[in-house]
Amino acid sequence: MRIQEGYIDFKNYKTYYRITNPQAKKYPLLFLHGGPGSTHNYFEVFDEIAEELDRPLVMYDQIGCGKSSMELDSSNFNQEFWTQELENLREKLNLENLHILGQSWGGMLTLSYCIDRKPRGLESLILSSTLSSAKLWKEEQYRRISYMEKEKQEIIKKAEENDDYDNPLYKEVVDEFMEKYSASSPKESDPECLRRNKNAGRIAYIKSWGQNEFMPTGTLSGFDYTDRLSEIKVPSLITSGSMDLSSPYISKILFDNIENSKWELFQYSRHMPFIDERKKYLKVLIAWLDNFK
Repeated sequence: MRIQEGYIDFKNYKTYYRITNPQAKKYPLLFLHGGPGSTHNYFEVFDEIAEELDRPLVMYDQIGCGKSSMELDSSNFNQEFWTQELENLREKLNLENLHILGQSWGGMLTLSYCIDRKPRGLESLILSSTLSSAKLWKEEQYRRISYMEKEKQEIIKKAEENDDYDNPLYKEVVDEFMEKYSASSPKESDPECLRRNKNAGRIAYIKSWGQNEFMPTGTLSGFDYTDRLSEIKVPSLITSGSMDLSSPYISKILFDNIENSKWELFQYSRHMPFIDERKKYLKVLIAWLDNFK
C-alpha cells in the first residue's frame, strides 16, 4: 500500500504528515491525535482498512511532538496555535472536503474548530473518547479516584498539594489508574506502531493540560463547549469505551447535545476502543463512512 510522507511549513515550524492510500477516490479521513503531545502513531492501525474505505487516511503529528518541530516557545502550546496549524494543514494538502476523526484532545480540537470556525467541507465527524468540558472531565476522574483505596487517594492528594509529581508512590498509583481507564503498556503481540518508540511531547502536555489526567491546570483548563454543542450540524459518530477516561456520562453529554449524532459504546474498551476492540471499531467506522462520499 502506498504511503506518502512529508512536511508542511507553519509559521517558523514544520508539521509532519503521513497519508495512506493517497490516490483513493473518496473524500479523505483526517485524524487528530490526543495528548496534546501523543503523536499519530496509534492511528496507523487504521491502515488495514484504507483500501476498503477507498479513502486517503491523513495523519499528522501536531507541532510539539513526534516528527514535527519540537523546539518552540512553550507559549504556543494552546488551542489557537493548534487550530491554526490544522487550518494550514487543510490548505496545504488541499483537504477541501473531508471527514475528521478526533481522539481525546484531538476530539476537543475538532469540537472547537467546528464551533468557532464553522469550516466548510466537513462531511462527518468521528468524536472518539473525547470531551466538551475540562471541568466535567476533572469531576469524572476524581469521582473514579474516590473509589480507590483510601491510602492511594491520599498519595494523589499529597502529590498535588506538594507539587511532587516525581514521587515513586504517586507514579505507581497514576500508572494503575491509567492502566484501568486509558491503555496498557504495549505487548510484543501488539501492532508495530504501538510498540515503536514515540517522541511524545511531554512539555506540550504539561503546558496545555497539566501534570496528570485528573487536574487540568494548563492553557486548556478552561475548555468548555458544552453549551455550544448544538451549533454542530455535521453528522457525528461518538465512540467511547465503558471504562474510558471519557466516561459514558461525558460521552452522553456529547450525544444529547449534538443533534445529528450517533453513539457507539464499546463494552470492553478503555480510552482507545480502536485498540481494545479493534475489529469491532473498524467495522463500525466502515459502516459509518459508507453513508458518505
